Amino acid sequence: MSTVKETVDVEVPLRQAYDQWTQFEDFPRFMEGVEEVRQLDERHNHWVTSIGGVRREFDTEIVDQLADDRITWRSVSGDTKQRGSVRFEPLDDAHTRVELTMDVEPTGMAEKGADALGMIDRRVKGDLHRFKEYVEKGGSTGGWRGRIRPEDPGTVL
Repeated sequence: MSTVKETVDVEVPLRQAYDQWTQFEDFPRFMEGVEEVRQLDERHNHWVTSIGGVRREFDTEIVDQLADDRITWRSVSGDTKQRGSVRFEPLDDAHTRVELTMDVEPTGMAEKGADALGMIDRRVKGDLHRFKEYVEKGGSTGGWRGRIRPEDPGTVL
């Protein structure tokens, strides 16, 4: 399993950065290779990706979410195995640090080769920098402010 960690400072207030990240269906606008993210309910998302000509579909579950602080998830079905966390830290009233940590387990030959060449790491880091550009240009409006706890029903760790 490969671990990717990247931090980026965005020129928007904490609430705006966090709220934009909760708009999962906007991810294809700044995540390379992500064709669609469909939010199934407050906890689950269905992903469709196409990376290097390999199309994958998988579901993720949010296991911990605290407004203006963090979102932690893991894959629960499909060919893609990953888990991760994004954290938000206010730097001042107009700037926020966004830290993304992901553990990705390459499943096919193409993914294993891409991982060996550092392509997964570069893609995730590029996605975070594209998020910076997207949120600083205004992105979309709205956000989900609810709380999901690891011990809530439906979460199996």
